[in-house]
Amino acid sequence: MNDVPYEEWRARAAGLVPYTGHHVGGVFTGTGATPVVSPRDGRTIARVAAAEAGEVDAAVAAARAAFDTGPWPRLSPAERKAALLRWADLVERDRATLALLISLEMGKPISEAYGIELRAVINCLRWYAEAADKQLDESPRTASSSLALVTREPVGVVAAVVPWNFPLTMAAWKLAPALTAGCAVVLKPAEESPLSALHLAALATEAGLPPGAFNVVNGPGEVAGRALGEHPGVDVLAFTGSTEVGRHFLRYAANSNLKRVWLELGGKSPNIILPDAPDLEAAADTAAWGIFFNAGEMCTAPSRLLVHRSIAAEVVDRVVARAESLRTGDPLDPATEMGPLVSATHHSRVLAHIRAAQSDGARLRTGAEVDGRFITPTVFDQVKPEMRVARDEIFGPVLAVLEFDDVDEAVALANDTDYGLAAAVWTSNLSTAHRVSRALRAGTVWVNCYEEGDMSVPFGGVKQSGHGRDKSLHALDKYTDLKTTWIEL
Repeated sequence: MNDVPYEEWRARAAGLVPYTGHHVGGVFTGTGATPVVSPRDGRTIARVAAAEAGEVDAAVAAARAAFDTGPWPRLSPAERKAALLRWADLVERDRATLALLISLEMGKPISEAYGIELRAVINCLRWYAEAADKQLDESPRTASSSLALVTREPVGVVAAVVPWNFPLTMAAWKLAPALTAGCAVVLKPAEESPLSALHLAALATEAGLPPGAFNVVNGPGEVAGRALGEHPGVDVLAFTGSTEVGRHFLRYAANSNLKRVWLELGGKSPNIILPDAPDLEAAADTAAWGIFFNAGEMCTAPSRLLVHRSIAAEVVDRVVARAESLRTGDPLDPATEMGPLVSATHHSRVLAHIRAAQSDGARLRTGAEVDGRFITPTVFDQVKPEMRVARDEIFGPVLAVLEFDDVDEAVALANDTDYGLAAAVWTSNLSTAHRVSRALRAGTVWVNCYEEGDMSVPFGGVKQSGHGRDKSLHALDKYTDLKTTWIEL
């Protein structure tokens, strides 16, 4: 689809009629009232239903019925696998439509929505589908007069609350393992990006998932999100978003039924470049790509570039050149490399961070230019560890460059943060790679690369970046309980 011309994407956008109701019990309900505004041009592209407590109750009740008395958790793993594979095939069929919805609702360039996000969603659904009938229970060895069984059982109803930056990828990372385990799911997408999630729900029903197994409710976090967090009918809540909102969900659980809450939160990820990096050009290019990909709206964005003083000038000059070469523009243009920020509110927030960096004394090397909802790729150097640009998660195309003199100082700078989601180190020395990777307090460490990996490895953070893991077989742990059965023979 990369050969689809700009004009055709625009024509498809003009003729798009998205789903706008809640998807509960296999059907769409509710009247659209809340506008979904496209950052592409500020126009309202749809009006979606917004859930109050009653609509959330209905969605949880549908999921509860699907789990307690419906067929989904009682299907064989092979049958759940078949349904999830059909769903993945339908997502592949509607890949262009889903990519278009993502691009329109949150501003991701269409080439990335189609080529990166939808690829990840399809791979995720298929990966967990294939894992469904390959999980094993245990029978520990006991005395000959006894039989012990340890079985994995689905936890029940799972609420998933996901952000707008990767609206379907973040959703798939939660709903796929939960459904594979036999749970029923209620998904609440971000207010900015409900349209792609609603289309995904329609495809789930078309694939044959039974009513109530997968539901979607729209609405603001302080209403619909809170209602899910406090709902006694929800057994587990999985959230990706800000650390501030993560704290709210922990409080909601404490004040209700003590549901388990799994959190994947913010980050201020360090990207360390040592003088013996195998390829300084590749390291600098990757540093620029990493922070400006998705307009910097990524929890793992390498927003702190830690570079050895002896190579800092060379590396930063190349990062600046790459930043200035990036093509910003209409996200429907396949040639666009960076689209607009998701909303006017978020645009103002990022711009305030830039102004704070300038006020604190960081040197602006490039960027900080504003055009509508666009902010050009921005690089600050001469950054001190105590500056706000070095400490606050900005969630935008803003890079802070800090210099160091030795490896120990680099590790200390990298760990000097409340967050611990991801990190990277560039070195040709295998011993250094191992020692630094072990010393970094982060859920993921990349060596001589960034944002690499596949579904086989877990993803999540430490410290205030959260707990629990998405992806891999380890994600199934969040959505299953261990039951011990002891039989006297």
